[in-house]
Amino acid sequence: MTRTGPLSDVRVIDLTQALAGPYCTMLLADLGADVIKIEPPSGDMSRPMGPPPPDREGCDYGGYFASVNRNKRSVVLDIKTDAGRDALFKLVKTADAIVENARTGVMDRMGVGYEVLREHNPRLVYAAVRGFGDPRTGRSPYADWPAFDVVAQSMGGIVAVTGPVGSKGSKVGVGIGDIYPGTLAALGVVSAVHAARRTGVGQFIDVAMYDAVLALCETIVYTYARGGVVREPAGNGTPVLCPFDIFPTRDGAVAIASPGENHWRLLCDAMGHPELATDDRCRSNPRRVANSDFVRGTVSNWTNAHTTREVVAALGGKVPVGPVNSAKDIFDDPHPKARNMLVEVEQPGNNPPLVIAGCPIKMTGTPPGIYARPPLLGEHTAEVLAEAGITKVSKE
Repeated sequence: MTRTGPLSDVRVIDLTQALAGPYCTMLLADLGADVIKIEPPSGDMSRPMGPPPPDREGCDYGGYFASVNRNKRSVVLDIKTDAGRDALFKLVKTADAIVENARTGVMDRMGVGYEVLREHNPRLVYAAVRGFGDPRTGRSPYADWPAFDVVAQSMGGIVAVTGPVGSKGSKVGVGIGDIYPGTLAALGVVSAVHAARRTGVGQFIDVAMYDAVLALCETIVYTYARGGVVREPAGNGTPVLCPFDIFPTRDGAVAIASPGENHWRLLCDAMGHPELATDDRCRSNPRRVANSDFVRGTVSNWTNAHTTREVVAALGGKVPVGPVNSAKDIFDDPHPKARNMLVEVEQPGNNPPLVIAGCPIKMTGTPPGIYARPPLLGEHTAEVLAEAGITKVSKE
């Protein structure tokens, strides 16, 4: 495994499962960190989740696990046992950070909480991703509640402003209630490791899923604080910019955003209505917002008369525009290929390579990358333990 990213001198112990935690450590691994994934004998709970590989005998994980566990080494340790904990303590001495996403108090009850681990490594950065945070940084009344993505999306505010006008809201189609907290946790880990190398002292950091989604919804906070406005689902548009929407085409849909006067003029020219650039109803963004039904109706009439390809060809490079892409469309688009965002990764057994989403962080000097396929359960146990001077771990 050749790690070329900027974190190639960082070692992370990964005690996470499911999505939020593994996404955090995946980002760190993509950036070059040596991520050691500690799994219980039964493995990460997401290993069986599909879509399954054709050769299930040769590969013990499905697409879910494969997508967010590349570039990691898997070690099986039962940290509920004395021997497992002792092995973890030795591994912690070699690490810069440890990441977990268990419910509040779980790691403490097993004897591997922050206060215990920092005794073995004072420079250790301990990161936790939980539904409602950790009492060490501020006790939530929901601290002991379990949480999943849909709960974080709902409580953090994004469901209430997503979906058709007049609806009660809608969950976002991808797991941002997990992925965004995981992303913030990765940033926190990098920042805290930087501080620890400067001061010689580690620290506890945590990201609550609720908090992360709330931060993502920053607009709803200041609009309510300043004017008491409670934002509601606005469909595909926004109440402050126009046109800034998803418009139907003859065979699909496109996003068009031209709130600025220059872009609006170019859009009017493309639609064959140059006079609308100076029409009193739509000569400025505030006027277009006030007459949004007329503006959106005009644009929709034009897009509906053309295919998606025709609309994009007419506006591309001049007005912000983009097709509403399905996964198939993305695979057919030259952009993801040019940007290395669809990466073919070998799979164990008699399985064909699997295409997964690449790393969106691009660097010229220390480029991140996908260096290794996701590990089989315990694939690197002997290798990693030997590096720490451990020759055998008792099962008792």
